[in-house]
Amino acid sequence: MLAHLPILQVIVPLMAAPACLILSRPKLVWLFTLLVSTITFFISIFLLQQVMSTGTVSYELGGWSPPWGIEYRIDKLNAFIALIISGVSTVVLLAAQTSIEKEIPENKQTLFYILYLLSLTGMLGIVTTGDAFNVFVFLEISSLSAYSLIALGKDRRALWASFQYLIMGTIGATFILIGIGLMYQMTGTLNMVDLAARLPEVAETRTVTTAYVFFIIGVCLKLALFPLHFWLPNAYTYAPSIVTTFFAATSTKVAAYLLIRFTFSIFGVSFSFTTLPMETLFLALGLLGIFVASTVAIYQQNVKHVFAYSSVAQIGYMIVGFSMSTHAGLSAMLLHMFNHALMKGALFLALGAVMYRIGSTRIDDFRGLGRQMPLTMAAIVIGGLSLVGVPLTVGFVSKWYLVTAAIDKGWWPVAGLVLLGSLLAVVYVWRIVETAYFKTPITGKDPVKEAPMAFLLPVWMLVLANVYFGIDTRMTVEVATGAAQSLFGVAP
Repeated sequence: MLAHLPILQVIVPLMAAPACLILSRPKLVWLFTLLVSTITFFISIFLLQQVMSTGTVSYELGGWSPPWGIEYRIDKLNAFIALIISGVSTVVLLAAQTSIEKEIPENKQTLFYILYLLSLTGMLGIVTTGDAFNVFVFLEISSLSAYSLIALGKDRRALWASFQYLIMGTIGATFILIGIGLMYQMTGTLNMVDLAARLPEVAETRTVTTAYVFFIIGVCLKLALFPLHFWLPNAYTYAPSIVTTFFAATSTKVAAYLLIRFTFSIFGVSFSFTTLPMETLFLALGLLGIFVASTVAIYQQNVKHVFAYSSVAQIGYMIVGFSMSTHAGLSAMLLHMFNHALMKGALFLALGAVMYRIGSTRIDDFRGLGRQMPLTMAAIVIGGLSLVGVPLTVGFVSKWYLVTAAIDKGWWPVAGLVLLGSLLAVVYVWRIVETAYFKTPITGKDPVKEAPMAFLLPVWMLVLANVYFGIDTRMTVEVATGAAQSLFGVAP
């Protein structure tokens, strides 16, 4: 059984999705979905332990050896990302049934869980497959289910948000497919390891350059890198709260994984950052994303919009680390991918609790919630402090490693701009704190009760993880550093 873990990680949620139709009640479907996600989480833990101790795991499908057959290939990088996806999914699902009771009609709740499992399947498939065309297939599974999940939001603007994402996502997927097709044309293979071996022979051709450009633009659309981010704020704001939480913590990490995998493992650092001027371009876009998105977040009136634009800014931090094309910069990017999942998971799930109680996430409706929902608002405060980068939180760890990497590369102004960007986060987090704790509730409204335990338990699991991994960084730093070393061909 242990030998089949790479394929089980994808097959289990894929087969479970249609099996949900057999169960008659939404609560049973929820428990079944939670069980399936928990299984994928434990599989991710076992796989990460295995690759950390024994190295890369290769799993052949269909009895054909790679590169002729499809291969699932697990190394430190994708094992780490799979752990993020399955871990966040499991914690978020603890609150799913309580949350969707008020946001999704009962006759659509089973559909929600089917789409959720398909989205989980797609994300896990993207990060585990060693076949470039399979990346596109799983990307479509994940994306099509994502469009439908967003459209389930009770606000009619969810339909427009879903349509926006559909158009942008389809353009991005088309660009990715064109890039993969051009790579296949030049090499005659789709296996990633084989592509990495054959592409250098034709790297100087315009076709390979075109393939890289098409692929990178498509991935950046999926990543919501500034200025290709316009689909993200509305998708996060008007989707059901559980959907927002899951996607905010995972979907952009999957796109970032593809950016890393194809740039470092397949095309290579020399081609990506020497032959093409990608270092300067990514650095500029990353810094612009930090400052523009953070500034826009300050003026938003919906807290979901605030943290959605904040996500665009946090993607900017990741891209700054990526642009350094150094071991330290990539380690900082991977650390921030993990830490950002914890931050945004806690914040958006806490906003789901607020939505459950007051039916709104507008900032004006937060008046007095600090006293009425003390545990929920405390979670938002701690998550906000982590977003700012206060010591003893994961946000501090990310920015420390990012600033250190910038200084090591001699980019002192960039290190200063990273710290300056954190000050903008203070502003939009403070607006929420001020409204919740220093303004009195609107008169004439009934007192608001604290969120139910079904919300508080997973919210505080993520909040405590923000603090724990901000203090004890051994696991995250070891895995992120090990993954970066393997991508640069450095022995651990």
